[in-house]
Amino acid sequence: MADQKITGALRKAAIVTGNEINAAVDAVLAKPKTGQYPIGGGYLLDLAAAVEAHSFSAKALADPEAKPGWRRTMARTAILMARPEKA
Repeated sequence: MADQKITGALRKAAIVTGNEINAAVDAVLAKPKTGQYPIGGGYLLDLAAAVEAHSFSAKALADPEAKPGWRRTMARTAILMARPEKA
């Protein structure tokens, strides 16, 4: 069974670092269709699915007119709210 903790809870518990989350944000901004991505602590997260599951993030990343800071914030939000799986 998949681990049901969200990435934000893993960050709060210091299982995943801020740098690992930042790297995941960079990855999804560089390539929005990024699939399974190792976020640390032995967890994998499908970045594209995380963004698609969060409608505001999906809209922000699909909008070429969205400001870079907003796109980054929405990508981070999607990642923090996603439920990674233990590898």
